[in-house]
Amino acid sequence: MAPSTPHPAPDSPRSSQSPPPTGLQGDLELELLGLANALYNLGTTVINDSTKERDKLGGGKQVGLRVNEVVTHLGTVDEMAQHISTMIPMQVLADIDNSRNPMQLTKERLERAATENQFMNGKIAAIQSYRQILDEAIAQNFPELDSATKEQSLKSEPSD
Repeated sequence: MAPSTPHPAPDSPRSSQSPPPTGLQGDLELELLGLANALYNLGTTVINDSTKERDKLGGGKQVGLRVNEVVTHLGTVDEMAQHISTMIPMQVLADIDNSRNPMQLTKERLERAATENQFMNGKIAAIQSYRQILDEAIAQNFPELDSATKEQSLKSEPSD
């Protein structure tokens, strides 16, 4: 059986194994990746230690080392955060706390915004159509107001 090539996780923000951005942003991304790895290692160590006999000496030593690694990564991330001004919406953080995938939420929000945009464009087109019909009716029934309605229409047309 041939070894499979590693693929990024389906919810990974990167579609490929592209390098992280340069500068502080890239350093922070690498540190967060290290933190995620340290948390994973801590979890597997805890599970492995809980299945071993409790009488063995030094059983808790590995867990303590893993916890120290996590704390070190958290300290480094906190230090780096002092130098980055990127704002993250509170709703995104709340969604992550509630175990919702930010990529899926972003997709849902974009789709909702596109739907609302189409709806508003439809309303605008309907109002413009109504105004055109109204202007034609005013010009037909009140010829003396024809020049005023045309002048007003020219003023209110959006410029591209």
